Amino acid sequence: MSDYNSFNTIDHLVEFGMGIAIAQQMVNTMNHCIGNMKIPGAGNELAPNNPTPKYHILANDAVAGPFTEEELGTLAKAKTLTSETMVWKPGLNGWMQAKNVPEVHKVIMLNP
Repeated sequence: MSDYNSFNTIDHLVEFGMGIAIAQQMVNTMNHCIGNMKIPGAGNELAPNNPTPKYHILANDAVAGPFTEEELGTLAKAKTLTSETMVWKPGLNGWMQAKNVPEVHKVIMLNP
């Protein structure tokens, strides 16, 4: 075996250690970026500190709203919003049952 292919020299050990350290930094950076990624439509808003009312519901045969997710939580606790309630928000083709709108269904499940 040649000297170059063995880790008997300090130079090769240093190169190996530096390669591992750089790889670890890359993994940490990628994990940070992926963990903070915001995906439109997946229930994690691009501006979470500024909730915008956008949900409308059909309640008592009338359209009500717009509501924020926090307000939907209050409606869910009061049983005004259930899994069967019809919901609409910009981007939906039409009215849908709350259980079929993932972010609204999540609010209902978290506010029994």
